[in-house]
Amino acid sequence: MPCMSLADLPTPSALLDVARLDRNIAAMQARARALGVRLRPHVKTTKCGPVVQRQLAAGAAGITVSTLKEAEAFFALGVADILYAVGIVPTKLPAVQALRERGCRLTVILDSIDAAEALVAHGRTHGHRFDVMIEIDTDGHRAGLAPDAPALPAVARTLVEGGAHLVGVMTHCGASYACRGTAELVAMAEQERARCVAAATALRAAGFACPEVSVGSTPTATFAQHLEGVTELRAGVYAFHDLVMRGLGVCITDDIALSVLTTVIGHQRDKGWVLVDAGWMAMSRDLGAGDCGYGLVCDEAGTPLPGLRVSAANQEHGIVTRDDGASDATLAAQLPVGTRLRVLPNHACATAAQFDRYAVLGRDGGVDTWGRFNGW
Repeated sequence: MPCMSLADLPTPSALLDVARLDRNIAAMQARARALGVRLRPHVKTTKCGPVVQRQLAAGAAGITVSTLKEAEAFFALGVADILYAVGIVPTKLPAVQALRERGCRLTVILDSIDAAEALVAHGRTHGHRFDVMIEIDTDGHRAGLAPDAPALPAVARTLVEGGAHLVGVMTHCGASYACRGTAELVAMAEQERARCVAAATALRAAGFACPEVSVGSTPTATFAQHLEGVTELRAGVYAFHDLVMRGLGVCITDDIALSVLTTVIGHQRDKGWVLVDAGWMAMSRDLGAGDCGYGLVCDEAGTPLPGLRVSAANQEHGIVTRDDGASDATLAAQLPVGTRLRVLPNHACATAAQFDRYAVLGRDGGVDTWGRFNGW
């Protein structure tokens, strides 16, 4: 049974502001449209059917997932065009094949000859032709082949000659999260675009079709000046936003759609501590890159309380203090036991992963429940 009001909710609970959610979805869809590319949202942040349905209704073309469980769950909800954006390993190929044979247009990625050889060997043995994208490293942050790597055409050749379908190239510029300032983000977005397009150009020059060029992260999607040569944009955290995105200048506080509802359970007056029932099991251990500790403290209505942060967290306890670390015994009077607060997260993906549902705050003040799932 969904709760009917905020007061009915237990704490800690993951709160989702539907007005902010819808505004964020519309803004990124408009951004992709202005850049002339399809938007394929990454659903690892939300892992929630109703959110993805809103993204598709707004104009998204397929989805991106980080686990096969996500692919299974969203295909069961009717989403058939899915990119599994984590390097494929042989043990997962039977599950990928099973999904594809049920009608899911599931594309996998890889970045090595070894992985390509394993995939085509499985395909030959089981009579299946996989759809594959080659992952390109555009920032030195994680996985992928450099655009000018000698192995790039060799991987393509292994795939094509082995019977796989080479869909194109893709990249994720995770280094954008470490940028500071608009100029750095604009430059990183262009680096992501240019290097991924260069990889596609190199493959075409070597005689391979490379119809799709897929790039994206929420920061680079926000700051890209153009996406010439790109066919699709991927971004994920934009649906919720968080304090990391705020710190990068991607969003403002009023765009953050996810928060954690918590209750004051005690005080340490001599230390100026207010204890709440949202520890790292609710907020996650991710401190982000900002100065808000484990999260930004708001009142129950969602209005930030200046000068306060969740400065420390144990498993089930959060410690709210002043930003400057000064002991303030008056906090106990300001926030007595039973006071309910909201905390805005540093990293929405990590905080959302602590919960199996969202308490969804409607425009009319009512509260509904949307399920989400975790695991692999």
